[in-house]
Amino acid sequence: MSTPIASLPLDNIEQWETRAVLKKAAEAHRYLAELKGVAASIPNEAILINTLSLQEAKDSSEVENIVTTHDELYKANLFEEAIVNPATKEMQDYAFALKQGFQRARNSKLIRLSDILSIQQNFEDNNAGLRKLPGTDLKNARTGEVVYTPPQHADEIANLMDN
Repeated sequence: MSTPIASLPLDNIEQWETRAVLKKAAEAHRYLAELKGVAASIPNEAILINTLSLQEAKDSSEVENIVTTHDELYKANLFEEAIVNPATKEMQDYAFALKQGFQRARNSKLIRLSDILSIQQNFEDNNAGLRKLPGTDLKNARTGEVVYTPPQHADEIANLMDN
């Protein structure tokens, strides 16, 4: 079950800076530096970014039971007329949103709430903004068990996003 929002230690970062976490952070830093070096050697960096964003879109969408194949995704990425499947179209839009976020973060060296909301607006083709209605939770599709309940109230969500 999820942790109640009131007990999240948003201001007590010291308890998370354990020796194990810092070791993993150093290891992640090393791998990111290695990836940066390899990426710099690729003549067209967009190839790597496009592939990673499509893979992330596919994997993230599967959590929501939106499923397609790698083949359909790559065809749709190359040929717009190849998009015949709504799941593939949604994943392609998701991949485009990821690329937008990457470009914004690259340009400004950070990603702001306004960037997230702008990307969401383009992705969902509306101005809905942050979730305002309660009742969202993630369930195990097989058992129906709630595995995570995110913050439910609009003011709570806004405060967390501002943080």
